[in-house]
Amino acid sequence: MSKVGIIGAGAWGTAIAKNIGENGHDVLMWAFEEDVVKGINDDNENRRYLPGIRLPKAVKASTDIREAASGREFIILASPSLFLLSTIRQILTVPSIMEGEAVIGVLTKGFMLTNRGPRLIIETLEDYLPGFYKGNLVYISGPSHAEEVSRGILTGLISASQNPRNSIKIRELLNSRTLMMFSSLDVVGVQVSAALKNVIAIAFGILDALKEYSGSVGDNTESLLLAGGLNEIQQFGAAVGASHPETFTSIAAVGDLDVTCRSIHGRNRRFGREIILKDLLQKYSGIDELINDFQNIGYLPEGAVAVRAMKEIVDRQKLKMPISMGVYRILNKESKPLEESERILQTLTGASIKPGDIDFHVDLSKHL
Repeated sequence: MSKVGIIGAGAWGTAIAKNIGENGHDVLMWAFEEDVVKGINDDNENRRYLPGIRLPKAVKASTDIREAASGREFIILASPSLFLLSTIRQILTVPSIMEGEAVIGVLTKGFMLTNRGPRLIIETLEDYLPGFYKGNLVYISGPSHAEEVSRGILTGLISASQNPRNSIKIRELLNSRTLMMFSSLDVVGVQVSAALKNVIAIAFGILDALKEYSGSVGDNTESLLLAGGLNEIQQFGAAVGASHPETFTSIAAVGDLDVTCRSIHGRNRRFGREIILKDLLQKYSGIDELINDFQNIGYLPEGAVAVRAMKEIVDRQKLKMPISMGVYRILNKESKPLEESERILQTLTGASIKPGDIDFHVDLSKHL
């Protein structure tokens, strides 16, 4: 039995805690919210983020972040990208981290905004953690929604690290009858896939909402968008140092992209749909104001944070990414969703679609 600390008690961190606890390990989660901690400890349930799922007794929680990280053989970071740096700063001096005794795995998706510009999560954490963690962190990703993993739905995940031994340790920690773990050395490619698929899912959600009104847009069109999105993920990955082309045909990329775009559980898909169906962007002046107000939206679509960060990299690398940058322009109020969706489809079809060719059969002017 291993002692595991999970830093972050959102839906995904809780689902992973449940799986690890059911594997026979001692799990201590850290949550900022006192009601989350009380619910886990008293009722074995995280009602705020994963209601209706009973957690094993081996899973406990604390509001003391240092307690959750201290004396743990494994530490799993599950905080959202916006808060990960402030979170990691609080546990840097925990002895198990200072002495390099804990294997650290990372569930967080997206980019980190630093004084050196936007960077991938692992390389940023390596700058903050003690030097012996460089090349030894493990990134965990794949097509997985917490709602299904927590119910024992068969799922596959990638455990990526430059250190194969640590990748295997995390793989063995998580591997179960319903959670299949696979190893990878392509830490960059897996991170890029995890971050950018959320951006594409916002575009997919917008198109999915418009499909309800259009005789010109359907499942075939959405698959066209998915294929174009995968091309952008590959292009971006190659530009920032992904090492294995096969990463992008694995569950890390094509698998995660598909489930994030098509599943009803996907927050980024939901966010894209609500941009159309609820006029979600109406009250915001741009992407910064939007991101600062996520608490009032009620959920965090990581793709919005990711696309703000990747915009700088796309411009610097001179990449052509019409879907991702179209999402940025929509969120930053530089263009309207309907106009930008038509522009994206024009690009994907080689401009064979002309303005006005796509008929949405409804007046969305009050939204768009």
